[in-house]
Amino acid sequence: MRFGVDVVCRGIHGMKPILFVLAVAFSSLAAPLRAPVNAAGKTFWKPVTFAIVKFDDQAPKSWNIYHTEKRGLLLVRLWKRYLLVNIQEQEVFDIDPQTVKPQEDGVEWSISDKPDEPLEISEWKERNVGQLESVRFRLGKEGHILELQLPLKPDGKPVY
Repeated sequence: MRFGVDVVCRGIHGMKPILFVLAVAFSSLAAPLRAPVNAAGKTFWKPVTFAIVKFDDQAPKSWNIYHTEKRGLLLVRLWKRYLLVNIQEQEVFDIDPQTVKPQEDGVEWSISDKPDEPLEISEWKERNVGQLESVRFRLGKEGHILELQLPLKPDGKPVY
């Protein structure tokens, strides 16, 4: 047993300083990868970079898309309205704007504030458009069309 302890100790103490610094740096970077949750149980949602939103094939004047660590779950702000879009389940929920708290570089919102029933949607289409994933659906049977264009990684997998 002493041999194993000596090997481990020599491995740590015999480590080159630059490797030790890199190991500490990478371990400190891994901690923020989880979505921060505050004492009230609200999750911090970060803006999606390089996304495009189209509302009836036009760019809305005021919009943003937010994400958390869970892939395929997006919080979309259109003017003063918020929609929770679950891409895997092909569901969209209308979110009470009073439950979303804007922050300096994102918003705070708790998934527990999600309504029980999703909105009625139709014509759900997902497709890969080069370096973007396009998610398009109609609100209601004859309502407005919302299209989200989200960036993909170089390997073609979704970033968010």
